[in-house]
Amino acid sequence: MGRPHRDRREPAVIGLRVGEVAAVVGADLTAGDPDAVVTSVVADSRAVGPGALFVALAGSRVDGHDLVVGCWEAGAVAALTARDVPPAPCLPVPDQVTALGRVARRVVDRAVEGGLQVVGITGSQGKTSTKDLLAQVLEAVGPTVAPVGNLNNELGVPLTACRLEPTTRFLVAELGARGIGHIAYLCSITPPHVGVVLNVGQAHVGEFGGQDAITVAKGELVEALPASGVAVLNAEDPRVWGMRSRTAAPVLAFAGSGGPPPPEGPALWAEDLRADRLGRHAFRLHARDAAGTTQVADVALRTTGRHQVPNAVAAAAAAVALGLPLDVVAAALSAAGPRSRWRMELHERADGVVVVNDSYNANPDSMRAAVGTLAELGRSSGGRTVAVLGDMLELGATAEREHADLGRDVAAAGVDRLLALGEHAATLAAGARDAGLPAAAATPVPSKEEALALLRAELRPGDVVLVKASRGLALDTVAEALVAPDAVPGRPDDPSAASEEPA
Repeated sequence: MGRPHRDRREPAVIGLRVGEVAAVVGADLTAGDPDAVVTSVVADSRAVGPGALFVALAGSRVDGHDLVVGCWEAGAVAALTARDVPPAPCLPVPDQVTALGRVARRVVDRAVEGGLQVVGITGSQGKTSTKDLLAQVLEAVGPTVAPVGNLNNELGVPLTACRLEPTTRFLVAELGARGIGHIAYLCSITPPHVGVVLNVGQAHVGEFGGQDAITVAKGELVEALPASGVAVLNAEDPRVWGMRSRTAAPVLAFAGSGGPPPPEGPALWAEDLRADRLGRHAFRLHARDAAGTTQVADVALRTTGRHQVPNAVAAAAAAVALGLPLDVVAAALSAAGPRSRWRMELHERADGVVVVNDSYNANPDSMRAAVGTLAELGRSSGGRTVAVLGDMLELGATAEREHADLGRDVAAAGVDRLLALGEHAATLAAGARDAGLPAAAATPVPSKEEALALLRAELRPGDVVLVKASRGLALDTVAEALVAPDAVPGRPDDPSAASEEPA
């Protein structure tokens, strides 16, 4: 059994050799060359190439240790493992994820010596959209690394950090949490210079035990900032604004509701909001410095939904905190497009039906925002509005109440049709009926297949359909079926039927 020869003089991406990794994680290399250069760090065997360090994890379906030898044969120079897997070179450690975090911290420290600046972003909703916007703004002025999708946990954050190169100028770290201490740990891996806290909402409230605990957890980001850093805080969320006493860093306020934030001092905010027919907002971006001088620049977003405005202003505030000129920030925001899948993806079918695929995840706040966007799109287009909504998971004891409230929100927004799926479908539909939606328009549906059958029978040109639920319901399959070429009556072979409108 052998493996391809690899020239150890190949330029390093992350700048570590296997022997240095061994020292960082406190492991003894079982075989192989300690001077071999590590060019990438991966936990997916399909991404292994020459120079990879493979993190072997035991998953629910596959044990990564069964893949170690194959990864070695594909060019991996070592594997972080729980045990030796001969003949592959292994670095056995008690906890591979913890070891990965140590490797990532070494990579970050070296990059900081070369001028890297780290931005941490957290919040109950909007993290991924804000991260995507900020990354595109920073890319306008220098090499930037940001997570693909929402790699925001103890595995995803260090894997993202290990993509740093010697020339990387900015690292955008999306920081998620399911309990107190999680964000503090992630900040120990990617120490932030700028920290952005978007909001404190209901996401994972069942796991945290309440919003007070969520507030404690999210505030760990600003506690990690040095006095030379900047805390970018949402002045319109009292729980977030209260975090300014928890940081040694100066505070930069932001507001996205259409006016300046109440406090004096440095701030960014949006004014003169206006939307096009696809729900993409333009606004005037204001930036006030510590001396009270205000600059203004125009922004026209390419992402859909009113809730994207505060995300964009938060991204702008982080960029300004890093020293970018306001006009550069505004121009980059206006050019930025959606990057992460299933987040307000807008598809306009050939028959005029608009499908909004926001199926990646859901919580009470993001559901309300999405329903509001649906209603706004309906008003712009003049078509009927259809909400295909599934369960919001991880709400604990509040689940029944939150789903009933969501149903009432659907009715209050003026949505014309509701199809509800999941364990709480009946509660969701009942809430909508109680708030005035006709009984025939609020339907609990037992399966995605039945939902699709109803939609195919009922949809008319000009209708706007929102598809949203927690990830566990996988409603992306419903949205994708609706925009497939054969979804448009009479046009089964026309690929333009699923053309995507820029958003």
